[in-house]
Amino acid sequence: MNKDIKIIGSGFSALSAACYLAKEGNKVTIYEKNKTIGGRARQLIRDGFTFDIGPSWYWMPDVFEKFFGDFNKKPSDYYQLSKLSPAYNVFFGIDDFVAIADNLPEIITTFEAIEKGSGEKLDSFMKEAQSNYNIAIKDLVYRPGESPLELITIETATKVNQFFSNISKDVRKKFKNEKLIQILEFPVLFLGAKPSDTPSFYSFMNYADFGLGTWQPKDGMYSVILGMESLAKELGVTIYTNSPIEKIIVENDKATAIVINGEKINADVILSGADYHHSETLLDQKYRQYSEKYWSKKTFAPSSLLFYVGFDKKLQNVAHHNLFFDVDFDKHAQDIYDNPKWPKEPLFYANFTSVTNQNLAPQGCENGFFLIPIAPGLEDTQELRDEYFNIIISRFEKITKQSVKNNIIFTESFCVNDFIKEYNSYKGNAYGMANTLLQTAFLRPKLKSKKVENLYFTGQLTVPGPGVPPSLISGKLVSDLIKKYNK
Repeated sequence: MNKDIKIIGSGFSALSAACYLAKEGNKVTIYEKNKTIGGRARQLIRDGFTFDIGPSWYWMPDVFEKFFGDFNKKPSDYYQLSKLSPAYNVFFGIDDFVAIADNLPEIITTFEAIEKGSGEKLDSFMKEAQSNYNIAIKDLVYRPGESPLELITIETATKVNQFFSNISKDVRKKFKNEKLIQILEFPVLFLGAKPSDTPSFYSFMNYADFGLGTWQPKDGMYSVILGMESLAKELGVTIYTNSPIEKIIVENDKATAIVINGEKINADVILSGADYHHSETLLDQKYRQYSEKYWSKKTFAPSSLLFYVGFDKKLQNVAHHNLFFDVDFDKHAQDIYDNPKWPKEPLFYANFTSVTNQNLAPQGCENGFFLIPIAPGLEDTQELRDEYFNIIISRFEKITKQSVKNNIIFTESFCVNDFIKEYNSYKGNAYGMANTLLQTAFLRPKLKSKKVENLYFTGQLTVPGPGVPPSLISGKLVSDLIKKYNK
């Protein structure tokens, strides 16, 4: 191809696309607005503590293997990976938690012990989930969303009914125990939608969870970003940080240049891995494909209130990943999707990567990452952040039966205002656009601009959807389209 391609942003999808495009012989340059690369997957280092400030779950290892394999590489060429055991703990109250094992037979045994007969039902449910995974992740998600015909295959024809039921109904048909139901509904939160709004076909996320397991790069998720950066540079990609894009210039309906710090930089092709909504505001109004009304009607995945906490002691009774479901799951979901407001009793998630790798915290200390999912666009003040930190840390102490408040060295927070400031995120969303039935595949914002030649988009607001593995795939899809339309 030998094109001069400028890429906006340096998150997973942008780095993925850069690698594929450079491999084809193009001159590829990445421009990142922040001082470090990674987009939402950046890193916080403070007082000897290291935190991933964004994505923290490594699921679907096969997608990462496929990505690096496309360059005759392996993930192990860039970072060390281990399977977590337990994968995660789910807390329902004091002395009431379920440890999810690192293999399906043990998980089936756990289910059976909680609800008689559920082990066999889980085995059946997982066989269907694996079938869906094979169709979705090995085939459908590698289609660029240009046409509804992409979804019509011999395999999907047998699954049509699964697009007209939902995860919540399916799970409740098989399981009666509320704990098991919540454990099975949890993975679709990665898709950014309520289980009752998520088509049954997306049970493939349960296979990603129970079937493939939960993994951890030794030095955190940022290791993957650094690995992709190394690969990109090996392929000849140039990366500039502290380079916010001010405008995308269009001449004769063709994208021809970007403007950074007042300087015009010419390009044959422009690809934005930044927030899709924000990317279009860099264009003159007539060149935007999607109106403000369009975006306002879409179902967005949640935003998050995040806390990064340094503890001066090792913590007890916690795993690497921990879910705190000791309050009403459905009520919190309603506060995100049905009647957006700050939840009265929030569910929360906590991870402690120093449990797995002591080098991520000073000797005898622990790093804590706490996340509360919230509706995008909510009011965000320091008072609210402080209030919710007190709520969850008090519950954390009670449920894990330990005192920690007096062992906190520092706390940093990140919420709606920060997502907007740091990532130009629409309404401060954290995960992109939810994968509901009407926001799947060709019904998502397009990878290729319909109004401007040589302009493309990638990332979690477009195809195939939210999450790290889909972002890697999005980069490949858009690179294939650029190759197709820019010969």
